[in-house]
Amino acid sequence: VSCVLLTLSSSSRSQGCNPFAQTGRSKLQNKRASLNQQIIKQMRIRAGAENLLKATSNNKVKEMVLLELSYVNSNLQLLMGQLEGLNSSVDVYQNTQDTANIPLIALGLKETKEVDFSTHFKDFILQHYSEDGNSYEEEIADLMDLRQACRTPSRNDAGVELLAKYFSHLPLIESRFFSPTHHTGIFFTWYDSFTGVPVCQQNLSLEKASIFFNMAALYSQIGTRSDRQTITGLEEAIASFQIAAGTLNQLKETYTHTPSYDLSPAMLSMLIRLMLAQAQECLFEKIALPGIRNQFCPLMKMAQEAAKVTEIYDQVHQSMIQMPIKDNVPLFWSTMAQIKTNHYRSMAHFFVASALLDHQLGPNDDEDQQEKTLSQVYDNIPEGRTPLDILKKQDERQCVGKAHIRRAIQGHEEALRIYGLCPSLNSLELLHGILKASHQRSLNKYSENEKEDEFPDYTEAPDIVPKTEHKAEMEVPTTTKVKVADFFQRLGPLSVFSSKQRWTAPRTVRVKPEDRDVGFNLKGDAPVQVVSLDPLCPAAADGLKEGDYIVAVGETDCKWLGVTEVLRLLRDAKDEEIEMQVVTMMDSMSSKLTKKSSFLSWGLKNKLKSASTLSLPTDDHSGSLPWNKPCPTFPSSSSYNNDSALY
Repeated sequence: VSCVLLTLSSSSRSQGCNPFAQTGRSKLQNKRASLNQQIIKQMRIRAGAENLLKATSNNKVKEMVLLELSYVNSNLQLLMGQLEGLNSSVDVYQNTQDTANIPLIALGLKETKEVDFSTHFKDFILQHYSEDGNSYEEEIADLMDLRQACRTPSRNDAGVELLAKYFSHLPLIESRFFSPTHHTGIFFTWYDSFTGVPVCQQNLSLEKASIFFNMAALYSQIGTRSDRQTITGLEEAIASFQIAAGTLNQLKETYTHTPSYDLSPAMLSMLIRLMLAQAQECLFEKIALPGIRNQFCPLMKMAQEAAKVTEIYDQVHQSMIQMPIKDNVPLFWSTMAQIKTNHYRSMAHFFVASALLDHQLGPNDDEDQQEKTLSQVYDNIPEGRTPLDILKKQDERQCVGKAHIRRAIQGHEEALRIYGLCPSLNSLELLHGILKASHQRSLNKYSENEKEDEFPDYTEAPDIVPKTEHKAEMEVPTTTKVKVADFFQRLGPLSVFSSKQRWTAPRTVRVKPEDRDVGFNLKGDAPVQVVSLDPLCPAAADGLKEGDYIVAVGETDCKWLGVTEVLRLLRDAKDEEIEMQVVTMMDSMSSKLTKKSSFLSWGLKNKLKSASTLSLPTDDHSGSLPWNKPCPTFPSSSSYNNDSALY
């Protein structure tokens, strides 16, 4: 698929995969999006019919409405069935070169509707920030392009980075435009990835959680696409599934009240288990890929590794058949978990049988090591036997070995039976071939050790203790957040110019230095604040207040300038009148930002100013400066590096 990730700037756009490209995954996404639209249409019709049924008392109308409801419910069932079929289409996510591995399950991306930020953001910029919203068209377009690209991310690291960039922008967007007391009117609609039921919210919680879910889904797709015929490909698959599990776990712990069922704690817990089970399966394949040494101890080790995969898939299957998860997870998924539980259990028994039937305890073998190994494989030794008896006595060894091979055959037969009951699995001929080959191998092993004159043996092989040297663990994703540049940084520092803060519209204050003294001081980082204001100075008479933020001096925007830069702008004015744009905080907390000084304390403060307090130089040597201030020389360039200085 042709994919490109461009940097986010005023002259470029971010793009995902072409959703109309003729690829299996894009076709699947298009079909899922179409089904979601049909489902929401039928749900609206059903809601209207149910409301009419409650409102009417006319029996004829009730009969017609009930008939309509039966048609709608029937259509919804058909659409849900089609969506389940799409969720069962695992073949499009597999590696195209993979011809010898059991298919893995990938999560489909959650679908969403397009969102137009333009009108609402422009209005909010005008009303809240008192700026022309049309001047931010390019920034809004960049944001909308980024979100649109996130609907079809490429199935690689670039796609993950694309989702992470948008996710990192959401807190900035939330701080700029989503006030807790004001609704923007923007609705975010996301469809449940399993049922297709739409969920709509005005806040960004659903948006964040859905993007996070899609990051986990993308990791799962990267894992299923990896080439599992190579060590490198298996390592990529293992890492991807572990990161997918870690991402889902972080989603579960962070977003606890999302209304979409696929984001519920129960569903996420099941998906975490599924991702870890697939990671463990790939770890097993990695151990087996170079070949399994046909020796007693390596075979026993592989038996316990296979039993570990069985244990985890059994937990996945048990969680999938619990209500209400059972009603929302595709039957294909629970069937696959059940098949793999039986398949890997049978493999475990086959390895133990091979170790017992094909390898006798010889004089050069380490008897103690083999006894210890065999005792660790079982929780319960068959009654009347000891590990040493099984190892040393030929009849006991044969008896227990054949009992294991019988359990292997039974497990393979059960896996094949379950396969035949699930219509969605009929297209997976590869899976059927692997199951049949495994079954035939166990049958061959049994026939090799069967004797015609032998009496039937009803010994039951004990369960194999699961054990692994490489347990799949959740990995904390490192790319959930990336450093991004705020699209709307021209609005000013976020600590001040956010949707939570309220201030007056910018107003013009004319400042004319008298003997190079403007009658107030400045402090703070960008934007700077007015402090120690002389109430009798011309600026105060023109409306300047203590605590005001200076947002512009002349034609220069000062929202991102510190004390040093604003001081230079005022210095350049010399004795000429200059206009400043200032804003006043309206929130009650803003009054606490600056402790107001009385007129007398203002004069005293200027007498005792520290070296960091700056005044403009004057040619007046008569000593008649206002407020009896000493006449300092103009500060050196090194003084301007101190942004905490007062002016």
